[in-house]
Amino acid sequence: MLTLAIETSCDETAASIVDATHRRILSNVLYSQIKEHAAYQGVIPEVASRAHLERLPHLVEEALTQANLQPTQLDALAATTGPGLTTALLMGSTFAKTMALALGKPFLATNHIEGHALSPHLTDPNLTFPYLLLLVSGGHTQIVMVHQPGHYEMLGTTVDDAAGECFDKVGKLLGLPHPAGPAIEQLAKQGNPTTLQLPFPKNDASLDFSFSGLKTAMRDLISSLPHEAVMPAQAGTHGINQRSVPSSADIAASFQHRVSTIFAKKCGNALAQTKAPTLVAAGGVAANSAIRSALAETCAQHGATFSAPPPHLCTDNAAMIAYAAGLRHLHRLPTGTLATPVRPRWPLAEVTAA
Repeated sequence: MLTLAIETSCDETAASIVDATHRRILSNVLYSQIKEHAAYQGVIPEVASRAHLERLPHLVEEALTQANLQPTQLDALAATTGPGLTTALLMGSTFAKTMALALGKPFLATNHIEGHALSPHLTDPNLTFPYLLLLVSGGHTQIVMVHQPGHYEMLGTTVDDAAGECFDKVGKLLGLPHPAGPAIEQLAKQGNPTTLQLPFPKNDASLDFSFSGLKTAMRDLISSLPHEAVMPAQAGTHGINQRSVPSSADIAASFQHRVSTIFAKKCGNALAQTKAPTLVAAGGVAANSAIRSALAETCAQHGATFSAPPPHLCTDNAAMIAYAAGLRHLHRLPTGTLATPVRPRWPLAEVTAA
């Protein structure tokens, strides 16, 4: 089952060819639009859409070259049709639909979140259904029971902000480049994670998250510090001139530690309630090594196995879209048609097997 997929849900332009039958990535190319959006410290939909339009022809050609395939050898074309930025989604889906129409191949409309949910199978040959999924990205923070392709049970979600959004806002307050997740992780390596006692919103037995209060606490803390304190610390130092003022490295480390403990606590609750044998972490925030370490420790405490895709498959990519689309096709699940519209809001709960 050879599927060429296009991913343009936000600010990553990607194309990939995957053999879903054998879980093989034949090609996976990506262009990150960090430079295009750097001046705005956030993603501008119009800028993202134009970048997608400019890059897609070259990326698709490169994906075919890497896989050593001709377009006629493909079994299907796929694209992310939601959730995401409307105009960005239109770029990728229209391109894939045009190729499908020209080649006489099926078009598979694919849910971006389902791509994340199934992506661990591409690199973990031992992963079997069912498993517990922690999906953490710029727009989503959810705990989901993945029973099988097309059958997802939502167990918990954020009641306000997503974890990825919180990372970006804190990074902006610290003067770090967008996207802030990788920058915070690097800065945190120089800091002391126990410097600050930060709030733990919704510290209860539920499986829901809340990050709004933590984001507000970080804003209040950083705004109260002297300007010179909110500067990257030198390796091995904490504070300014040995004073009791935390450095930006201490702030980043404490923030990252708090988010890690929140994930660990909530996933521990979920493992205890469901008795799931495996916990999977996916999405851009799941690329963070400190978060992975905390989740692995939680799994060990509950006698469960921890699994996560490599970092380059946690962030937005087309390989996960190609695999999810191909897997749905192989399982004879609904995959849409050329008439399927993009859906900027498309919850995983609505991606059903029926």
